[in-house]
Amino acid sequence: MISDDWQDTARLQGGLITRGQLAASGVSRNSIRHRVSRDRWRLLTPAVVCTTTGELSRRQRMWLGLLHAGPGSIVGDLTAAEEWGLRNWHRDEITVLLPHDDNRPPAIEGIVFRRSRRDLSSMRRRRAGVPMCRVEPAVVMWASRQQSGRTAEGVLAATVQQGLASPAGLFEWVDRLSPLPSARRLRVALTEIQGGSQSVGELDVRRMCRQFGLHVPDRQIRRRDASGRLRFTDCEWRLVDGRTLVLEVDGGFHMETEHWEDDIARQRALSATDRVIVHCTTRELRDLPEAVARDLLRLGVPRAGSGV
Repeated sequence: MISDDWQDTARLQGGLITRGQLAASGVSRNSIRHRVSRDRWRLLTPAVVCTTTGELSRRQRMWLGLLHAGPGSIVGDLTAAEEWGLRNWHRDEITVLLPHDDNRPPAIEGIVFRRSRRDLSSMRRRRAGVPMCRVEPAVVMWASRQQSGRTAEGVLAATVQQGLASPAGLFEWVDRLSPLPSARRLRVALTEIQGGSQSVGELDVRRMCRQFGLHVPDRQIRRRDASGRLRFTDCEWRLVDGRTLVLEVDGGFHMETEHWEDDIARQRALSATDRVIVHCTTRELRDLPEAVARDLLRLGVPRAGSGV
C-alpha cells in the first residue's frame, strides 16, 4: 500500500528522495519509472530522485550530496561555514563528509566527498533542516589542509572577526580533532588572533614588526569620526611627537569601487591634526614587508623596546 509519507520526506529534503525511502512508503519501481517518463520526476543518480522541476538550488545540491553519500553524512568545510554565516569565503563546490568506513560514492560534478575517521555525529547540527558540520570543526578541518599558511590564518581570523566562533572554541576543536595536519601552525595563528588580531593583514603586521624590530601596534582601536560614528582602526602607534600614526591594511576587496569610496570617506572622517593615516596592502605585507617597515620607521614608528 502506498503511503503519503514520501511527500513529507521529500519536502524536508528539498524535494529530493532516495529510491529506498520511496520503497519504504510503498512506491514501486514501476511507479517511479512512470513519473520519470512523464517528466514529473527526475533521476539525479541511480539512487536519488528529484520530485521538482527546474535547476537545482544550492540547498538541493547539498541534499543531493547527502543522500548520495548515505546515512551519517554531513555538509562540511567552507560549505557548512558559509551556511553558518561566514562571508567572503564562498566556494562553488559543495563538500560532504561521510564516515571513513563507508565507500566513497561515485563522483557528482560540483560535489566533493571526503571520508573522515572522526566522529561526525559529535560535529553534526541541523541548519534549516540540513545535517551540517558545526562551524568550528568545519573551519578547522578546512584550514588544516591548506598549503598556504596565510589562507589558513585568514579563514580562522575571519571566523572570529565575524563573530561565528571564539579563539577558545577553535582551540578546543584543534585539540579534539587531533592528530591534525598543521595543528601547530593553527595554534600559533589562534594565539595571535586571541591577542587581538582581527584579520590576516593584522597578523602580517605583527610578524613584520617582530622581523624588523618595530614596536607592535595597538589594534582595533575604537574611534569616533567627525560625525560621531564609532569606527575601528586596524593598527595604531603613538609617536614621540604626540601624534598617532594609523596604518590601514587593505585586502583585495578594497579595490572594488564601492569599498574604495567607503575607505576614502572613512579616512577623511577619521583624519585629525594629531592623527596621520596611511595605507598598505596585504600583498605588500606578504611580498615587501621590509619596504613597509622602512616607510613606517621613516614616519616615526618607534623601535621595539624604545619605551614609547
